[in-house]
Amino acid sequence: MADEAFVTLATNDNYARGAMVLGKSLRNHNTSKKLVALIGPQVSEPCQCVLRMIFHEVRVVDVLDSGDTANLAMMKRPDLGVTFTKLHCWTLTHYSKCVFMDADTLVVSNIDELFDREELSAAPDPGWPDCFNSGVFVYRPSLETYGKLLEYCTEHGSFDGGDQGVLNGFFNSWATADISKHLPFIYNLSSIAIYTYLPAFKQYGGNAKVVHFLGKTKPWNFTYDPKAKQIGGSVHEATTHPTFLLDWWSLYSSEVVPMLQDQYGDLPFHSGCVELPPSDIVIVETVVQGDSLSAYALALEPQLSSEERKMKWEQGQADYLGTDSFDNIKKKLDMFLK
Repeated sequence: MADEAFVTLATNDNYARGAMVLGKSLRNHNTSKKLVALIGPQVSEPCQCVLRMIFHEVRVVDVLDSGDTANLAMMKRPDLGVTFTKLHCWTLTHYSKCVFMDADTLVVSNIDELFDREELSAAPDPGWPDCFNSGVFVYRPSLETYGKLLEYCTEHGSFDGGDQGVLNGFFNSWATADISKHLPFIYNLSSIAIYTYLPAFKQYGGNAKVVHFLGKTKPWNFTYDPKAKQIGGSVHEATTHPTFLLDWWSLYSSEVVPMLQDQYGDLPFHSGCVELPPSDIVIVETVVQGDSLSAYALALEPQLSSEERKMKWEQGQADYLGTDSFDNIKKKLDMFLK
């Protein structure tokens, strides 16, 4: 239907590139739905131009200066800024039904059948299956729901500090009320789940329809050699889910980079910031030189304290693909046992 849409959100240039790959993957798998990108004002004009080539609608949203009801809620809960931005997806009332997808997802098969589901349909989160993961969900745009969500944010906040806590708190009957709203995990197959339950991935991973690159390290943080079709990086985690990373980079290098080069002209690179807490900003450049592509950090992020890492683990946010990887934990255990 013409009034149904896939919706994503990009708050900076790196996530905008993720959104470009997502949009391209949806188009390549012949979706019949509209594509909508909500973007923050920090997204550069060249990236906005490329997004407009891929998406039917690109809308700039900034809750800090919007002057709408979100602005009033923001004054009480400034800690939930990005969450308020994501909730803008409920304001797209010219669509009767939408599927929201995070910009760090990749579609590997047509998923238009998701529009047969009702609000709020989502897949279980690998960290706590009685919660749904908010990286992919079916919803119905509604200003009434939008207002109630903002009110909930203001009164209750978020138990995990982000949109997933807010949405699970608001749609709190998801786990028990209606099993038809539980999407199969193949619609939101997380890289963390691939890592932590490898036998199931080997059994069912071939049926994956949407891959979600959860965790701090995103596809654009790796390096890629288009000639050798190989992923590289400073850490081992590129080997954790290489097939999907290769799919992401192959699509990015072949279909997105040429569009970006057209927009950036003679500039040798395009840069942005990885979305981390303000004190942990890491500048990243994606360099295009001859036949090689690379994405690398120009500054190392500060290490988390033991207490901060413990808190992350308790919140189900262990960095499985980085500091808390199996190899690193094994090294620690080996040292301890010696």
